[in-house]
Amino acid sequence: MYTHEVQIRVRYGETDQMGYLYYGNYAQYYEVGRVETIRSLGLTYKELEEVHGIWLPVVSLDMRFVRPAYYDDLLTVRSTLRELPGEYIIFHVEVLNEKKKLVNAGRVRLCFFDSKLKKVVPAPEYLLEKLRPYFTVDGRG
Repeated sequence: MYTHEVQIRVRYGETDQMGYLYYGNYAQYYEVGRVETIRSLGLTYKELEEVHGIWLPVVSLDMRFVRPAYYDDLLTVRSTLRELPGEYIIFHVEVLNEKKKLVNAGRVRLCFFDSKLKKVVPAPEYLLEKLRPYFTVDGRG
């Protein structure tokens, strides 16, 4: 299992009339978590796209809202890979407030898409090499 955390402070423009973090912004926070998780492995989305020709489109997004987050809250976005990717990579995400209480949780599933072949392909070996040390023999964390 591989987990990475990044902190994000809720900005005023991200809140709704009630003063809560607007629900639509959670998907963007999930994206920050994904991008920074990949970066923590020594890769970047930009490198995947421009050097290797691999895109990572979102296939599905599920989330649940547990409690509100407010303007100026410092949130922790915890992104976890529970298994080695195949044709898909699944990020399990938890958004925690400063009291370490769960605010939001969900799952994002993306595929590895070869931009030249225009088709879904298996996870690239260079990514798997970086992840394998965090997983057991069966590919689970």
